[in-house]
Amino acid sequence: MASRSDAPHLPRSAPIDAYGNGGFAFAEMSHRGSLLCLPDAIWAWPVARPEDIDRVSLARVFAAANGIDTLIIGTGADVWLPPSELREALRAVSVVLDAMLTGPAIRTYNIMIGERRRVAAALIAVP
Repeated sequence: MASRSDAPHLPRSAPIDAYGNGGFAFAEMSHRGSLLCLPDAIWAWPVARPEDIDRVSLARVFAAANGIDTLIIGTGADVWLPPSELREALRAVSVVLDAMLTGPAIRTYNIMIGERRRVAAALIAVP
């Protein structure tokens, strides 16, 4: 499994099969830490707390915004209200932000990719 941040863990989207114990399972792979799931790839995401979510941590989302309609943020085990500046920045590139706990975020993401929707997910790992 690639560990360099310039290489995706998987060069396509995939449903998340399991989560917990500080990581995720998808496409017969496992990953410790948070994930950024884009329509064309799944990346390691160096965010451990919702407070660390900003334009910089979501740079890949902004770069791929023309292929994304919805960004689901899994906030770990804590409820998080995204700052209005972040919502407005995403709205400016036509991406709707939906933040929720990581478990519901994964379920929503899996349903949306099953429907072939243009969705991305930024998922904070939970213990």
